Amino acid sequence: MTDDKTFNRWFNAFILVGMSVALVITTALKLGDAGGAGRTLLLVSAFGSLMGVLATVCSANARILTFAFGLLDVAIYGVVCFINWKNGGSGLGNALLHALYFVPMQFIGFYQWRKRGADASSQVRARRLSGRQWALYTAAFVLGTAVSYLVIARFDRSAAEGFLKVAVVLDVLPMMCNILGQLLMSTAYMEQWIFWIGVNITSILMWSFALKGGGDFALIYLIKYAFYLLNSLNGLRIWIRLSRKG
Repeated sequence: MTDDKTFNRWFNAFILVGMSVALVITTALKLGDAGGAGRTLLLVSAFGSLMGVLATVCSANARILTFAFGLLDVAIYGVVCFINWKNGGSGLGNALLHALYFVPMQFIGFYQWRKRGADASSQVRARRLSGRQWALYTAAFVLGTAVSYLVIARFDRSAAEGFLKVAVVLDVLPMMCNILGQLLMSTAYMEQWIFWIGVNITSILMWSFALKGGGDFALIYLIKYAFYLLNSLNGLRIWIRLSRKG
């Protein structure tokens, strides 16, 4: 147990320090090319990313401060996604998701974790899905992905025409993983981390395409989700152990 605590302490420090250094360097390099409004958005975007890292590190360690930092992160990220879409990139689905779903779910998650014993000093009591619950979540993911793709493909102006719009796929997949991951996180299920890993991988792909297209904030979010992926792998490891107790 002592070795595990030591590893988590050093791993958390690596995520927080590494992300901070990367964001400071990236932001400093981009500030010179940005205008007045662009500079403000760039700094706000970097701040939101740091709040997101604090939230995900707290979540991986089953701490209720997840929702305080997370509220700042999701609000800022939703605005940035909307701006990216307005400028011709992808992100419409994520913008709507964060404004209409993720922001209110921070309050719901806080309430649910408090009911399961989480406070300033105690971890939440984690649990696992049953076989029937797994089937329901899988069906919801497949159906939700199909319906969301059809809706967003109809309205997303940034997507190239074709049988399968790749930009929309990269918008829909993290959106559905976010929705289900948030539900599982709010109710303290270990399986949330499978969906968070999916979010991080597809988001890295999405922002890689945005970076190639010259997106102003793409590099910040590419770095953000690379660190998130590492943290989600550690979160899965921690919650597997915690869920054995719940």
